[in-house]
Amino acid sequence: MNENLFTSFTTPTMMGLPIVVLIIMFPSILFPSPNRLINNRLVSLQQWLVQLTSKQMLAIHNRKGQTWALMLMSLILFIGSTNLLGLLPHSFTPTTQLSMNLGMAIPLWAGAVITGFRHKTKASLAHFLPQGTPIPLIPMLVIIETISLFIQPVALAVRLTANITAGHLLMHLIGGAALALANINASIALITFIILILLTILEFAVALIQAYVFTLLVSLYLHDNT
Repeated sequence: MNENLFTSFTTPTMMGLPIVVLIIMFPSILFPSPNRLINNRLVSLQQWLVQLTSKQMLAIHNRKGQTWALMLMSLILFIGSTNLLGLLPHSFTPTTQLSMNLGMAIPLWAGAVITGFRHKTKASLAHFLPQGTPIPLIPMLVIIETISLFIQPVALAVRLTANITAGHLLMHLIGGAALALANINASIALITFIILILLTILEFAVALIQAYVFTLLVSLYLHDNT
């Protein structure tokens, strides 16, 4: 069991070629564009959830920030669907890769910061030095605020990676324990299996919550710079 513990986190290949690009593109198939006058229940439910999430997330933004609505909705749909698909057996979850999460976090964070420096230069620079700071503490506070600014995308990526990876590892360990206990003690194995089912339900919630948290933090960074 220990030898295969991290097998699900390795990039899958086909004939020696990585197929992670196809896996990343696959969630877009789950959200078809409606082309009928009256949609079915699934498409109607998807549209209702997207509208509900967009209203809640864009309520704090001004008109300039609301121009990012399509990007934010695409981001939460992509991360949420990728996390959910990763819970299927023998599947690969791209969001367990820190490199991919950094690839999403850094451009979005950089776009928000550049937007702030471009349109709100004085307000953006004011974040580096809180009002009323004693003169001897000015250099130290500027350094601290600069580090906290540059650590934001790293925190975004690490949070998503750690939560998804920890959940997958815990499910793998508990599933292996339930399988090993099946031949030793059926009652304990049944209790372990029930715990596994409850953990799986929790992971479904975590998959959606982490997608919402990632997008919400990007939205807050954008709000601070628009």
